Amino acid sequence: MVVATVAEAWFKLDQHHDMSTDMVLVTGASSGIGLELAKCFASEGCRLILVARKRDALHALAEELHRTHGTQAEVLTADLAESGAPSRIYEHLRTHGTKVDVVVNNAGFGAHGAFAELPVERQLEMLQVNVVALTHLSRLFLPGMLQRKHGGLLNVASTAAFQPGPGMAVYYASKAFVLSFSEAIAEELAGSGVTVTALCPGPTATNFAKAANARFSHGLMRSAMPAESVARIGHRAFRDQRAVAIAGWRNQLLAFSVRLAPRAVVRKLVNFINAGEKI
Repeated sequence: MVVATVAEAWFKLDQHHDMSTDMVLVTGASSGIGLELAKCFASEGCRLILVARKRDALHALAEELHRTHGTQAEVLTADLAESGAPSRIYEHLRTHGTKVDVVVNNAGFGAHGAFAELPVERQLEMLQVNVVALTHLSRLFLPGMLQRKHGGLLNVASTAAFQPGPGMAVYYASKAFVLSFSEAIAEELAGSGVTVTALCPGPTATNFAKAANARFSHGLMRSAMPAESVARIGHRAFRDQRAVAIAGWRNQLLAFSVRLAPRAVVRKLVNFINAGEKI
């Protein structure tokens, strides 16, 4: 279900506004990296469409963005685990004449545990949010961007995309899809005026680990980057039209070293990390 709500008059988007200012749709905008990315785009004067399940958190963010940046924001509550949610979001915006210039596909979650033991419903929901909804929203909004020769996609992947992830097998595989998909369509769209960036954060100070019921080592979590820093890196990479942005030099080094190590070693190493072992 998608519900549009208006807390104040300024929540309503002026459809006659100069479209030279980007209209940015951010999924998973209620917390973490998504919330910080919304702030980054708001700081440029962009208008925003904030999407997540938590209506109150979205309204609080919209009020903060208006107070801090004078930014207009529309709040859409939606659960991207529902297969019809992307179409309903798109149709709602199309009906109201809203042209989206940038889609930030940030919504996603993980689940910690053995593949054969985790609830199948939870893992299928993960694929629906991390892979299917991201792909669906991209396909729905890209034709309009191409017609206008302006805009792009900022897809939040992960450093998990660079190796298999025993202990979080479906999550790692879903992020590998996001990275591969983003790089492929970035190349397809070269020269079109529309760009695609895959942001690959490593450990980040968000609610991700708690929601995933993960038991990462204290050392790993101590190295977690602030969500604000990750968002700024992703936002700058998108504006610089970079296809891939790995947040932080440590994560860049790890992503590169994985390519050099035997895959059997990488699998065992990731297994230790996801088990919360000290290495």
